This record gives sequence, structure tokens and C-alpha cells, in this order.
Amino acid sequence: MANTVPAPGARIIVRDAQWLVRKVERTQGNGHVVHAIGLSELVRDKEAQFLTRADRIVVMDPAETTLVQDTSPNFRSSLLYMESLLRKTVPTDDKIYCGHKAAMDSVPYQLDPAALALKQPRQRILIADAVGLGKTLECGLLLSELIRRGRGRRILVVTVKSMLTQFQKEMWSRFSIPLTRLDSVGLNRIRTTIPTNHNPFHYFDKSIISVDTLKQDSEYRVYLENAWWDAIIIDEAHNVAERGKAKSQRARLAKLLASRSDSLIMLSATPHDGSAQSFASLMNMLDPTAIANTDKYGPEDIRGLFIRRFKKDIKHQVRSEFKERVIQSVKSPASPAEEAAFEALANATFAKLDTKRGASQLFRTVLEKALFSSPAACAKTIENRIRKLEAAGGIDDLADIAELKAIQKAVSAVNEQDFSKFQRLVQVLTDKDGHFHFTGKAFDDRLVIFTERIETLEFLNKHLPKVLQLTDKQVTTLRGDDPDTRQQEVVEEFGKDQSPLRLLIATDVASEGINLHYLCHKMVHFDVPWSLMAFQQRNGRIDRYGQTRTPYIAYLMTDCQTPKIKGDVRILELLIQKDEEAIQNIGDPSAFMGVYDIGEEERITAAAIEAGKTAEEFEQSLQQPQVEDDIFAMLTAAVTPGDASKAEQQPLTGTMPSLFASDFEYAREAFKLLNMDASVNTQDRSIVIPLTDELKYRFRHYPSEVMSGRKSFMLCDDKNIIQQEIARSRKEENAWPSIQYLWEQDPLVQWISDKAISNFRRLEAPVLPLSRLSKDEAIFLISGLIPNRKGHPIVQNWFGCHTQAGSFKGFLSLEDVMGRTKLGIEKLANTGTVVQTEPLQKLLPGIIAQAKRYMHDQRSEFEKRINPLLQEQLQRLSSLHNAHLGQYLLDDTLPQVTKNKNEVRRRETNKLFDEYKAWIKDTLETEDSPYIKIIAVLTAGGE
Repeated sequence: MANTVPAPGARIIVRDAQWLVRKVERTQGNGHVVHAIGLSELVRDKEAQFLTRADRIVVMDPAETTLVQDTSPNFRSSLLYMESLLRKTVPTDDKIYCGHKAAMDSVPYQLDPAALALKQPRQRILIADAVGLGKTLECGLLLSELIRRGRGRRILVVTVKSMLTQFQKEMWSRFSIPLTRLDSVGLNRIRTTIPTNHNPFHYFDKSIISVDTLKQDSEYRVYLENAWWDAIIIDEAHNVAERGKAKSQRARLAKLLASRSDSLIMLSATPHDGSAQSFASLMNMLDPTAIANTDKYGPEDIRGLFIRRFKKDIKHQVRSEFKERVIQSVKSPASPAEEAAFEALANATFAKLDTKRGASQLFRTVLEKALFSSPAACAKTIENRIRKLEAAGGIDDLADIAELKAIQKAVSAVNEQDFSKFQRLVQVLTDKDGHFHFTGKAFDDRLVIFTERIETLEFLNKHLPKVLQLTDKQVTTLRGDDPDTRQQEVVEEFGKDQSPLRLLIATDVASEGINLHYLCHKMVHFDVPWSLMAFQQRNGRIDRYGQTRTPYIAYLMTDCQTPKIKGDVRILELLIQKDEEAIQNIGDPSAFMGVYDIGEEERITAAAIEAGKTAEEFEQSLQQPQVEDDIFAMLTAAVTPGDASKAEQQPLTGTMPSLFASDFEYAREAFKLLNMDASVNTQDRSIVIPLTDELKYRFRHYPSEVMSGRKSFMLCDDKNIIQQEIARSRKEENAWPSIQYLWEQDPLVQWISDKAISNFRRLEAPVLPLSRLSKDEAIFLISGLIPNRKGHPIVQNWFGCHTQAGSFKGFLSLEDVMGRTKLGIEKLANTGTVVQTEPLQKLLPGIIAQAKRYMHDQRSEFEKRINPLLQEQLQRLSSLHNAHLGQYLLDDTLPQVTKNKNEVRRRETNKLFDEYKAWIKDTLETEDSPYIKIIAVLTAGGE
């Protein structure tokens, strides 16, 4: 069987050594790359890649299998060998088999994204759940399923820089997915540890990097273009959507990434900006064939590509997990000095600044927003503008400069004591009877204060610690211009029990994605946002899944008596009210304005203030549709919450067969049999494994955070202990758990599995004499696999060929075999009865012929099910192809330049659809050449 394309799980002979196939990939020119791990002595545990066109790859002929009687106590050798092969059996349906078993409290709604994605030919999905629902966990659950199916060996995560450590740690501690962090420090380390001409994305199979690093580093952009992944994750995906005709660097980068993997997972709580074209750009990254006309498409065009739920949709599933937040609007009467400043601002008229063409809002509105933040922020804005006007030297600017200096004088007169909002903040935080009483003494008494302006942040950082009697170590800031490593460090420290940090003063860089809820349930908006989306993002840092205490959220506002300013503050109060209404009812507060973009929402609020609208008039305007295309309605129509779980009323999860009661029992028995140096504690179900040279080599590319300073590994299969360890690790300096979750996805459990498989030599299968089988009865346990054209398993079954007195009697399912023999159900005694293996050996050719017939029938059944779906897919692609081509006419009446552009686009479209059709065929079509493996022979024997 030379140079037959092997399937994952097959044993092959290459270069006179035995290898286990892990994955098969198609190359250009109909060749294949075979990824394998060594089994025989000289190559044991070494990873290698072989080209079918260059290497002689021999798939072992099952007819040459040597049957060897198992003499181990209770057939331990055979059971471990068979279990290890079972664990490498790939699920071929769309059920969830392992993700829900991760180190998390799995809730039903979290299964829906994986269930929806697994029903598609390609797992490409936008998880667009609202802030705080656990999109990272949903992503990890789906990734675990891809890894279990052999489609997650190479993974790339792209996120914002403040999220790098948090995402990396969640994937490792809960899902055993080791991502190497490529932040600025990580990149420098990599440059010194790998050859200069090596692509780091080839060197590390699983990595995480910030989107800004990728877009700024042209060297790494080239590396991206020459790398391929099984799965790519783009976090905070709204940042990579196309906005208008101009494509940002991030959008171009995301489009490139979308073409570099089979699976693509996007995450965003704010998935669109109200623009059909912008949302279509994300959908087209997931499936470039889905939308022909980005100006006009409907729910059916994007069905199955995304899922979106709000807290109100899933609240009934997690009643104990979501705490009802308490909102407090805190007004501070303006001091006389502030009243004078607001009065000067309200009466200001700018001859030139407010008529400047291209300005998105009146400069007076810019100043008002800055003064709402702090006198320092307003003074800085005025100072910068005066400097620009004086540098320009225009005579017609003199009046505006004089006006600005008058306001500047009034604003500068507001000192710390006159700054009423600051003084009111101090009162709120020192009120012993209030929700926000803050001393900073207890490790879990932590506070987040949000402001939009750097000058306000600096003012608070300078004055607030002194008033609250906090040390320098107890207070820090987080701002957008901080280096990536510092942003990660601040987020880490704020979640650590033993960290002295108590107060975090942050700009809106901290409002996106990061978890601040571990030890904090109090938040103050020192500046009330002018955008409802900003409310949602900020509040979601502490009001989210996993928060164990009531979130307390305060909004600070200045109560000014100047009529114009007083009316504008009422508009901000209305925004607070609308955010609360949305959380209780529609779920998405940004639906009120309908533009789904923070900047655009701020402009709508500014326009209302500039127009002198009352709060009532502003509220009436919010009730009107703001955009022609109601993307929000399409989002809700495309996927109704729970659709994935209700489809055909089928259970979402499945269970793979096993011969052991648990992963712990399996690992414990494996260590005993293999005589490996490990300490097993049955009481707390933990295993300690020393870090040997063999393991150092195997995990040599693992993240330094996982391996640094390590002398051993401790594994435990108790979820509660693991979750406690995850929480406890936040108290430690490095904040990484010291205990790993003992489950099927853990790299050490997979290493054990590889070791147990090699317990039997090349083309050997154990024979088990069992008392439950009658004389002359035997069951040949077979594994049959039919791959697709890409080498991925499509049909994979374990079954028994039943014989009596040498005659074939029929096929048995694995469940029937286990039921009849009690294999894996009861502890079987190995009495040492000698079995004559020669008669069984002679039956092998006939058994293999029967097994091939069985798999032929299985393939026929598969084709009956899949062919209609395949034809439906191809017909849909054909219709979409024509629709896409219809956008690029070649009419002779068109200008030649347009005709040339359209010709190029038609060629690109033809190439796109040809490649996708080929991908569909390669994925769903099979060939009648099953891979057959003799697992074991169960025969009569024993007492």
C-alpha cells in the first residue's frame, strides 16, 4: 500500500521508521503533506512532515497484522492500547463532544455558537453576543471541538493589545490550548531564539498577537502571507470592518487573514455600525461567496454565519450568574467659579471656529464636552487651539483668540476646591453608608473610574489618592498610549488578590474586552459618555458573566444653573435612562440611535446639543429610524437565540465510547502499565509528572508562561479544584495556574495516549481470551475509516466481525461488542488461558474483506445523505456565482476603464468560486478505499 494517501490515525512506514499520522493537507498539484509523530525507537515523539510526491509512504497492510495474546493483569495493556486508539477516533457528525467538558461552568446558550458552526461545511462564524456573555469561553469551546476533530493543530489569535494575556490565559487554563504570546517582548525573544530566516508563524503552531503589531510590522505581514492555519480567531472584530470606500489597515489585514485558514472565528459585542456595507464586509470575510450585492442582502444570505444574543435572551439559563446592577446618578451643584466658566462658555460666539468647513461639531460643543469632563481638560483644549490660531497668524482669527482667552481665564479660576464634581466624587467614595464606600483596605475593595480625557485622568491620578489616603502602589492608570506590555500588566495586577492595586483610573482603552470583575464590582463614570455603545462597553467590564457581587455603577454630572448647560445635562441623563431601558428590554442600547458606531452616536448627541433640543425632543428623535437599512432587524431575523439548539430537536452534545470510567482512571492505569515516574493521589484525583527531557523536547515550543521554571506538571480532573486554582492563581506573582485540568484535550494526556499506543509493536494486535464468549467464538474488533479527498476522516467506525468456528456470522456495533463481552464495563480477569492464535491468524484475509464490504456500505449510506447536500451546495454556489458576475457588466456602452476593472473583478470572482467549489468537493467527496485496522481479537477463554 505504498503512497496511498493515509488518513489521520493510520500507522505508516517512512524512511524505515514507523509513524502515526496526525493530519493530512493537500498541496498544489494534487500532492499531500502528511504530518506525523514518531513511534519507533529512533524517532519516538519526533514530529515530521512528509510529502507524498517526495517520500515513499507505506500504509501498513492490515492483512499482515500479527495477533499477540495479552498476558497483562486484567488485560491492562490491551485496554490502554484500545482506549488510546479510541481517543484518536475523530467525531464525524456535528455534535459537541468535548468543549462543554472544559474547566468552566458550561451553560446551554454557550453551546449554540459551536453547534451552529459545526453544521456548516466550514467552521466560519461571527460570535456577536452582547458585552459580558462570555464570547471568549464560547470561542474556546468551538476551538476545542476543532482540535478534537484534527482541525485545530495550527491556531492564530488576533486581538487588541490589552487582551493578549487575558485571552492567552483563558485558553490555556480552561481549554488546555497553549498560545505563544507575540507581544513586543515576545517578538524580541523570538527574534533571538529562532533562525533569522524562519517564519515565526511556522515555528509556533499556536500563537496570539495584537492586531496593531501585525498592521505596523511589515516583516510580520510578509510572514502572514506565507503561512496557513487551521483556525484563525479575530477578537473585537468590529475594528476590522470596512468603513466606507476607504479600507483601513486593519480591514486589509483581516481580509488577508480570512484567506489563510479553513476555520475563522470572529468575536464582537458591537458587530456593525448601521451600515449594510460595513457588516457585509465581515460576512464576506467569513464567506466571500455569500453576498453578491453588499448594498442589498437579506437574512437568508447570511444565515449560519453569525449568532447574536443579549442578556435578556439567556437570563433564564444563568439566573445565579448575572447580578442585577444598581445605577446611581450623582449630581453636584456647580460652584460659583464653575457657574462663571459655564456662563462664559454658553455666551461665547466664535466668528470663525464655529463656521469652519469640515468640522463635525461646533467648537463650542467641543469645549462644553471638555468642561463636562474637567477644567483641566477644557483648559488644555483651549490652550491647543489658541496655539494653532496664533501660529496661523490670520487677522480674522483674532476675535476667536480673544473669546478663547476669556473662557480660558474663567476656566483657570476653577481650582481643586471649586471643582464640584471632584468634591462630590470624594463624598461618594467616603460615605460609609453608601454603596460606593471605598477604603482600598480589603483585597476585593477595588474601583474603576472611567474618563474620556487624558487631562482629567492625570488630575484624578494626582489629587484623588491624597484625599483617599492611598499609596502610589494602590493607584494606577490605563490609557491608550501605554505600551502593550504595560496594558497587560495593569489588567493582570487589577485581578490579583495579592496585588496592592485598588484604584484604576482609565480612559476608554479599558472599555474593550478586558475582565475587571474578578475583585471589582464598583465603577464610576467620571465623564458621562455621549454614546450609548460606550455605556455598554464600559459597564460590561464589571457587569458580566462570572460577576459574583452586585455591580454598582455611578454617573457623575455637574448641576449647573445656566439654562443652556442645564438642558444639555438633561440630555446626558436621558442617555443613562435609555441604556437602562435597553438592558431590560431590547438588549442593545445602540438600537436607539441606529448608527452602531461610537463616533456617530457622539455626533448625534452633539448635534442635539448644538440645536438646543430639549431632552424630550431628543428622546422623540431617538425613536425614529436613523438609517435606511435596519441592520439590527436583519441581525435578529438571521439567527434567533436558541435556533442552533432547537434544530431538529437533536441533542447538541454526544459522547465518544470509552473503556475507562474517566480520564483520571485512564491516566492512572497508563502510568502503572508504562512504569512511568508519576505520583498519583487517588483521593484528590491528581497526578504529578516530572518534567523529563522527553517532555521538555515535546513541549519545547510551548509558551514560556507555561514552561518557565517548571520542574513538574500537576493534573487534576476535578473542575471545582481547577476553577479554584484559576481564581487562586490571580493572587500569585505570575498569575498562572499551577494545576492543569486533566481531560482528553490536555497535552500531557495526549502524550500518555501516544505512549500507550506504542505499547504494541508495528502491525500487532492483542488477543483477549474472555469467559463470556463461547467455544470457537471470536470477535475481531475493527476500526474502519474513509477519508475525504483532503485526507480528513469523513466516516469512521469501530465495529466487530463476529465468527463462530471459523465462519463469519455478521457485524456487531462497538456498543454490542462491549455489551456482550463487558469490555470496559466490568473488570475482566485474565486467567492466563493459552489461546491458539494460528487459526485466528488464518481468518484475517477474510475478515478484512468483510470489513471493507462493511465500510463500502457505510460509504454508500454516507453518500446517500451527503450527495443531496453536496448538489444543493453546488447549485447555491452556481446561483451566487452568477449573481456576483452580474455586478461586473462588460457592456460596450461602459467606459473602457470601467470595462477593464470589471474584467479583472470577473476573473477574481471566477477564481474565488472555482476554488470554493473545489474545496466543497474535496471536503465532502470520498473514494472507495477505506483504511482498515485490526484493533484486537476477543475470543473464548478464561473460566
